[in-house]
Amino acid sequence: MKTNIIGIDQKLASALADKLNLLLANYQIFYMNARGFHWNIKGDKFFELHLKFEELYNDSLVKIDEIAERILTLGYTPLHSYTDYLKVSGVKELINISNGKKAIESIINGFSKIIKIEREIFELSGKANDEGTNSLMSDYIPQQEKLIWMYSSYLKK
Repeated sequence: MKTNIIGIDQKLASALADKLNLLLANYQIFYMNARGFHWNIKGDKFFELHLKFEELYNDSLVKIDEIAERILTLGYTPLHSYTDYLKVSGVKELINISNGKKAIESIINGFSKIIKIEREIFELSGKANDEGTNSLMSDYIPQQEKLIWMYSSYLKK
């Protein structure tokens, strides 16, 4: 078995890097959508949502950097163009969303797509005995599950 510089099977490391690049692309589009919601939100919940969307995009930016650095640690190159992100991302770019309900629904939808990819990465990183990637996913998933619950609760009357 051929391993990379940190001792992970090369074939599994390659598959992990591919999945992490997919996650990176989805996160980048999610991030830009959250920025747009922050900038364009209107209505009676403006102050509340403006701050929540800022928290969301700041957290996303940290995760984007962590994901890209993990790809590099595995010995691969992170995607770094919006052309590439748009080709592979399941999260679609949204333009000029100013309605809070629509923004929150798209956040829930985006997180659902992101979590699905993270669970696939978590399973693969377990098979690869890749504690670094596994740890990232085990941190991200419960945090995002809670955010889905909280944003979903916000929408209920």
